[in-house]
Amino acid sequence: MTVLFFALIAAFIISAISLVGALSMVLNSRILDKVLLLFVSFSAGSMIGGAFFHLLPEAIDLEPNVLTVSVYLLCGFCLFFILERVLRWHHCHHGTCEAHQHLGWLNLIGDCFHNFIDGLVIVSAFAVSPILGFTVTLSIVFHEIPQELGDFGVLLYSGFSKARALFYNFLSACTSIVGVVLGFFLLDNIAGINIFLLSFAAGGFIYIAASDLIPEIHEEKETGKSIFAFLIFLVALVMMFILKLFGAE
Repeated sequence: MTVLFFALIAAFIISAISLVGALSMVLNSRILDKVLLLFVSFSAGSMIGGAFFHLLPEAIDLEPNVLTVSVYLLCGFCLFFILERVLRWHHCHHGTCEAHQHLGWLNLIGDCFHNFIDGLVIVSAFAVSPILGFTVTLSIVFHEIPQELGDFGVLLYSGFSKARALFYNFLSACTSIVGVVLGFFLLDNIAGINIFLLSFAAGGFIYIAASDLIPEIHEEKETGKSIFAFLIFLVALVMMFILKLFGAE
């Protein structure tokens, strides 16, 4: 039950982050852009580092057949691609996002599914080790902050009131708790599910970082800010590597 306890705490923290959208109402656009650049850069590094230093090595350790791990990884990569294309789920990391009326609900549907998967991944990671659970949670947290700010903007531009946007955003984030509880019982009843979830999560992390976060960093035109963003990206990678070394001892 220790695994479930820590995984639920992580899911509650991630759910609470959905309320960060309120920050966009009190911060001016210049400060918000600087904050978002920091979190997007760190998120990209932590997700890439989390995938290559933590999730994939753990999955390969559990399943020596690298081909199996590769197939599961590509399943995660492709599913997140499909989410963006079919549900038109897009993580806008700026305070203002262009959206149509129906995209608010589509955004919520995509987020519910995404957060549910996060819950499955979190409990799967904690089942392997506390260090892996912590690093996966950290990667998700830093990704959730800019994502939730963007989601909040999408809902507002879709016609939601500020209070309604915060409420529905929080409600969709709580599906991560459902994912944790369901995942906890799946781990005991489906052989090999942990290998699949770890590899699947690695594919999702790589897709989000490579197709969503890093292109956002490239949008920065100022040389100084671009260098700063890259340094933050490297800091996240180094931190994930150090956490791996610490966890291996």
